Amino acid sequence: MHELSLAAEVLRIVEDAARADPFRRVRTLRLSVPALAGVEVDALRLALESVAPRTLLDGARLVVDEPPGVARCPDCGREVEIPARGVECPCCGGVRLEVTGGTAMRVVDLEVE
Repeated sequence: MHELSLAAEVLRIVEDAARADPFRRVRTLRLSVPALAGVEVDALRLALESVAPRTLLDGARLVVDEPPGVARCPDCGREVEIPARGVECPCCGGVRLEVTGGTAMRVVDLEVE
């Protein structure tokens, strides 16, 4: 389950942020987990719950944004939003979409005290 390693990396990012600008705990953690990131959001939530006790994330509220992926269609030349890989272009039905975004999970914001 790679979501556990992702949760550990999120915790590392939070700890690095606390070293750079000290805070006691995270009240709200906002993540962006795009459709093409290959992350199971429910599994990530569970993994974050498992790493949070006795850390800066203990008791933090988790907000997960799930934006669509982005691709360019060489058939019609448009940039389109897509919910998953392997779908047709929503504009022309083309099947040669080139993914251009929405593949990387990231920490968007921390509300701290």
